[in-house]
Amino acid sequence: MMHRRNFLGAGLGLAAYAAGSFVPVWAQNAPSFGTPTLPTPGFRRTKIGDVEVIALNDGITRRPLGEEFVKNAPIAEVRALLASQGLATDYIDVPYTPFLVIAGARKMLIDTGLGEFGGPTTGKLLDNLRAAGLQASDIDTVLISHFHGDHINGIRNKAGELTFPKAKVMVPAAEYAFWMDDARMAAAPAGMKGAFDNVRRTFSTMTADTLVQFAAGAEVGPGIQSVAAYGHTPGHSLFELTSAGQKFFYVADLTNVPALFARNPDWAVTFDMDAEAARKVRRDVFQRVTASKAMVGGFHFPFPAFGRMAAAGNGYAFEPLA
Repeated sequence: MMHRRNFLGAGLGLAAYAAGSFVPVWAQNAPSFGTPTLPTPGFRRTKIGDVEVIALNDGITRRPLGEEFVKNAPIAEVRALLASQGLATDYIDVPYTPFLVIAGARKMLIDTGLGEFGGPTTGKLLDNLRAAGLQASDIDTVLISHFHGDHINGIRNKAGELTFPKAKVMVPAAEYAFWMDDARMAAAPAGMKGAFDNVRRTFSTMTADTLVQFAAGAEVGPGIQSVAAYGHTPGHSLFELTSAGQKFFYVADLTNVPALFARNPDWAVTFDMDAEAARKVRRDVFQRVTASKAMVGGFHFPFPAFGRMAAAGNGYAFEPLA
């Protein structure tokens, strides 16, 4: 778990927000690099045992690739790895993909995207939900992996209204305790104040019958178990779904850009609040899902964001669902 000294020394890039807004800087497009192409359709269904899982793309942003993005590797090595996979070397495309689990009558959304608070190539979740034949009012549960803005901003609209009016919102207790701590907020560097404010905007007025905190390892839905993966944030949590002997593992932000951080699990992205803890849990989880041959879903994985992990060199490669 992240200690106070780690928090105070955390890179500001992980929580830097545009002045006067709740828009994370990393969720804004870099105009000089063009506009990313969004997937059409922006949803993809798959079956896990008796359960249906739907990937719902919320959009993609494009950001320049600078030396700060990978904190512990030379930029030349980073660009070489991207080039070896046929990817651009001067910018990074960052997709945002929540997942919907349909188990019987239950409809459980995992993470919510940027909602109305991102750039023009984001905020597509509700459109893609409707395209898949569902409405926001159909969602009975929202599971949150962690409190970075691109995962929680879709919970409310700009008017402050709940986007999913009938849903219980379930959050990791460790994550909630960190971001709602007044002393930590007061001690936070200026660049992180916006992230704390955003968490308060999202959760502070929720009633006890709407907001539910869960402990690490708790069952949060039918066949869905939470998995502590602290490091990216102090309460960062994953979700493991088991149905009829099959598994789906939602890995949230275990890795940003699998072409970099799955292939090199020891590399540290600028957004990881405790880089050492994040590296350890990244290797542990990838080893686990590779051995189990579980289907994985990653919030920042290239669409359809479903697939499997395979051993590759010193790390792992994401093999998307065909």
